[in-house]
Amino acid sequence: MQLKAAVIGQPIAHSKSPALHRAAYRALGADIDYRLIEVAPADLADFVAQIRAEQNWSGISVTMPHKASMLALVDARDADVQRTGALNTVLVDPADGRLLGRNTDIIGIVHALRHAGVASVQHAALIGGGGTARAALAALKQLDCQRADVYLRDPAKGGDLAELAAVLGLGLTLRPFAEAADPVTGAGAGAAELVISTLPPGVADPLAEALRGTGRGSNLLLDVAYDPWPSRLAHVWSESGGAVVSGLEMLLYQAVAQVAAFSGCDLAGREDVINVMCDSIGLPER
Repeated sequence: MQLKAAVIGQPIAHSKSPALHRAAYRALGADIDYRLIEVAPADLADFVAQIRAEQNWSGISVTMPHKASMLALVDARDADVQRTGALNTVLVDPADGRLLGRNTDIIGIVHALRHAGVASVQHAALIGGGGTARAALAALKQLDCQRADVYLRDPAKGGDLAELAAVLGLGLTLRPFAEAADPVTGAGAGAAELVISTLPPGVADPLAEALRGTGRGSNLLLDVAYDPWPSRLAHVWSESGGAVVSGLEMLLYQAVAQVAAFSGCDLAGREDVINVMCDSIGLPER
């Protein structure tokens, strides 16, 4: 029986997940039909009920705006989801149809940064405070990060991030969004050795010009937004002398983990599969 899988969100037309997954399943010989499905927030519960009823689903890739609301619709959550309160993956148990929430964004961020040569980081800055920021904090902990500054429109609403950082044993300072672009004092995001922007596409554009000049040769920016690429933020950062990691790198590595989970195939050492995934979205082979 052919299995189904999909990426869901709204908007969703820009997603490169179908290209990644379809390339991988062809290379693996896995009979999985991976689709792109736009699901409005009001329709999410009905969509999940449909998946349970059809009984031929392998998994779902979950993107905005469903990463938080999907939490209440799964039957179980793995340790990363329980810890961070964020998921981007739902596995369907073939035995009983139960839904398991997972978070592959964490491993996606870790592997993207390691591929860029980051073995560890002492001081990082996060821009934005949504589900991806929560995954980024967990990823930073895996990279032995000691402290992080998080820039939010309203720092008073960052209590959940502060609680997560305390659980992770990570020093955290919540700062106003405007302070991220403070090149004069050096206290802005450019002062950190690693900056991760978790903002959706286009949202960081007003910040980009203000950040001009804060990037330094040793500083690294990971911008999770990849459409369009380069983002305005990535362009300005690179112009200022900083190094940039594309959000496509994160997308690739989180998809590798999803493909392994959805197909049941061990991708350890399968550079052939990873390389066809790279080709599918225009990344250099590993």
